[in-house]
Amino acid sequence: MKQNKYDDDVFFEKYSQMDRSKKGLEGSGEWHEFQKLLPDLTGKRILDVGCGYGWHCRYAMEQGALSAVGIDISEKMLSEAEIRTDSNAVRYICMPIEEIDFPVNSFDVVISSLALHYVESFSDICDKIRRFLVSNGSFVFSVEHPVFTAEGRQEWHFDEAGNMLHWPVDNYFEEGLRTTNFLGEDVMKYHKTLTTYVNTLIRSGFEITGLVEPEPEKRILGMPGMANELRRPMMLLVSAKKTDK
Repeated sequence: MKQNKYDDDVFFEKYSQMDRSKKGLEGSGEWHEFQKLLPDLTGKRILDVGCGYGWHCRYAMEQGALSAVGIDISEKMLSEAEIRTDSNAVRYICMPIEEIDFPVNSFDVVISSLALHYVESFSDICDKIRRFLVSNGSFVFSVEHPVFTAEGRQEWHFDEAGNMLHWPVDNYFEEGLRTTNFLGEDVMKYHKTLTTYVNTLIRSGFEITGLVEPEPEKRILGMPGMANELRRPMMLLVSAKKTDK
């Protein structure tokens, strides 16, 4: 199911006020760990799946990448990406993730940040990405953690006095569509178990080289509500490389 909330004027305006929209990678709570999973990008051809504002494409060029392609379903996101990008070696394409199609061996590195939980079939995406990648090419991605997506509402549980009790985890093994409230809007996401993410990569011909459940950096733990992010994982980061199966 292809969803495009980001071209809604109200939703996009709210999203544009988030730290990760205004500050880029440094405003992303997981960047300090995601960055460590990336390979050397010098001379590499990069694909960013669900590129948003194009932060990773521009970072790749700063690190010496040969070229970068960013794909996203949102015209508004890509418009912002174009405005912020001054390299002729970066190209942005408006299309749903499910429809990506490039020639064999088109890329050395594929990156995806917090986009693949919007896609129903992780297996289909892995098969496509493996086809695009060169031998030993890298696939590095982040998704919302299965503990975070399982119950669906993505809200802390409070008692009658308003005290925060716990993060509910329910229906963990029941994979599929979840509807949650994000920035005041109903947003559809797909819950998958940790087993599905890991085994799908292996079956698709990838070797897992890193897996991280990132904690917030100490420097931001004093921000309102941030200490509560130590009580459960919000994101899952994975790095893998294409094998010759």
